[in-house]
Amino acid sequence: MTTTLDSRNAQPPEITREKPAPTFSPALRDVYPKVGVEEFLSIAERFGFNPKAMERLAAAVSDDDLPKGGPHLGRYYGSPKPIKGEQFEALALKTFDVQYALAVSSGTAALHCAMIGVGAGPGTEVICAASGFIATALACGLAGATPVFCDVDESLQMNPALIEKLITPKTVAIAPTHHWGSVCDMDPILEIARKHGLKVIEDCAQSPGATYKGRPVGSLGDFGCFSISCYKIIGGGEGGMVVTNNERSFDRVRQMAEGGGLWRPDRCAPERYEGELFIGGNFRLSELESAINVVQLRKLPEVVARYREVWRTIRGRLGSYREIIWQKSNDMEGDIGYMFRFFPANDDLGRKLSEALVAMGISASYRGKNSRPDWHIQRDMFPLFRAFPELNRDDICPLGSDLFDRRITIALNQWWTPEDCEQFAAGLNHVLSTYCTQIDS
Repeated sequence: MTTTLDSRNAQPPEITREKPAPTFSPALRDVYPKVGVEEFLSIAERFGFNPKAMERLAAAVSDDDLPKGGPHLGRYYGSPKPIKGEQFEALALKTFDVQYALAVSSGTAALHCAMIGVGAGPGTEVICAASGFIATALACGLAGATPVFCDVDESLQMNPALIEKLITPKTVAIAPTHHWGSVCDMDPILEIARKHGLKVIEDCAQSPGATYKGRPVGSLGDFGCFSISCYKIIGGGEGGMVVTNNERSFDRVRQMAEGGGLWRPDRCAPERYEGELFIGGNFRLSELESAINVVQLRKLPEVVARYREVWRTIRGRLGSYREIIWQKSNDMEGDIGYMFRFFPANDDLGRKLSEALVAMGISASYRGKNSRPDWHIQRDMFPLFRAFPELNRDDICPLGSDLFDRRITIALNQWWTPEDCEQFAAGLNHVLSTYCTQIDS
């Protein structure tokens, strides 16, 4: 007969001096780190080091060289100093001349946080630019608000003269996009926002380091949103930054990006003031990305200076032509200038000019009519149409659509020498003077 022990009535064994508790002593203690040299070498492999270099790296390091338990690649709970995310944010404060900065997982995440920061949500509207990547409008939609599109002018930036007629009682913010290395005309935008009690979110994803009347973009409105990523002029992978000068607004951004309350001194405590806590997500940037992007951000001033020197050297040597319009600048000193854009008078001329420039060795692209859809122009932002049936492909922003299709874009290289710039300008002038009528200065 087997005797069973009823666990509900079982008593723990008595421990006395004569019968001490046994000591737990596992044979292995942190012999194999959770994250070690194999992971480090995987990152090195992704960097693109050749096989011989990989062999040297593998021979140079071992798990014994790492801290006990291996590295901690997040920002919280045991992260070793220095914390790269904190370095990244501290540098952003200086670079963009703001009081608060939070590193997040992408530029879109930064925009989403900023939308929540200004109170965008169901039943509200945010005015967005017709030309600029879809991320601005997507972030608006993710917050539950409706994007309302404002047409652009020859700068390809939001046209301030068209904003007021779009404002309704539902409008909570204006979200101008500093598009493709250029800057918006911010003074009238800010004036309109103040007049109507609206917030301003600057989308600076494509113009980090640009300035408007001497002030860094991102520091003028209520929020500035940046993409520090491999797709922009600085950044190694994915990453973003949201900046502001208002502490309570910054609290809302942190709650959205760190919905678990990690940002608060006592993360699990009740809210300290009404509206402090709400349902958020997790947009934190990993220490791996921060380690790359803090170095990239340090390089930004020199990158911008090189582009500007190349742009100004070339622009000063170009003529004026009756059949083209150069892209308008809202601040010649503040634009980064990593691309040239101009608008031919018609489609036929645009194709001839782009073909001639490419034949000369100048990397020029022309869209033209009936080109493939592009999520940088409102009429092609298909993901929005189902969510917002009031949006459609009709030309509610006709000038933006026309200029977007009729533009020739030429990428510049920050490393070009003065001689390269001279040669480039001469070639561009030659093509333009062949097909266009030069206007005497």
